[in-house]
Amino acid sequence: MTERWDGGTVSAWATCLREDNPGHMTLDGTNTWVLRAPGAGPDAQSIVVDPGELDEPHLRRVLEAAAPVGVVLLTHRHHDHAGGAARFAELAAAPVRAFDPALCVEADPLSDGEVIEIDGVRLEVFATPGHTTDSASFLLREDAALLSGDTVLGRGSTVVAYPDGALGPYLDSLGALRSAAASVGGPVRLYPGHGPALSDAVAVLDAYAAHRQERLAQVRAAVDAGAVTADDVVRMVYADVDQALWPAATLSVQAQLAYLRDA
Repeated sequence: MTERWDGGTVSAWATCLREDNPGHMTLDGTNTWVLRAPGAGPDAQSIVVDPGELDEPHLRRVLEAAAPVGVVLLTHRHHDHAGGAARFAELAAAPVRAFDPALCVEADPLSDGEVIEIDGVRLEVFATPGHTTDSASFLLREDAALLSGDTVLGRGSTVVAYPDGALGPYLDSLGALRSAAASVGGPVRLYPGHGPALSDAVAVLDAYAAHRQERLAQVRAAVDAGAVTADDVVRMVYADVDQALWPAATLSVQAQLAYLRDA
């Protein structure tokens, strides 16, 4: 049985407040990350990553842990990460930044390669499209930690949700994050959007890339065996997967088929 992830303090820099919204797609629930410099005084501002859904008790719990908040960052547009962002911005009197301008509140959209610094917390911003077109990840070099949103999870694999998600950009994003993690020069932890924090981001990224190549080979084989539609492929390739996950698998297979057509 898989041990449940409840969040908590994971380093001197980072605390995870897990939202109580478990499910097939959210695992134990959405991870809201609160980042604050070690030893910072009571007036030092934090950075909040992914406040979660429009869930008032959760948002107020995050506010209690994070106030005062300098900025709210979103890893992508899905409601379980961004649905409560506007309300949290109101509660915290803080701006919201994301790659999607529609999600921003009183602030400019994120830019790939920029650095965000709030009271000693310095985040390097990476555009990591693939799960969605607007996916973002953040490297907290001083903590040797990579915040990956849904690009890489703490358990299982990520859905590349066609048509918003695309496999080519996703594979490029995995490579970019591996390079970023390797540049730290030592072990880097992974702080994902769902599931537990992991101790070796590079190993996880390598496993993710290998898994995608394995799935691509299986999809090619299914097509060669006569599969015509994404549903056909899912029935052949994902036969041992809980059928409750087949709709999500169908989206990923559609992205894989599009990738193979364009290859």
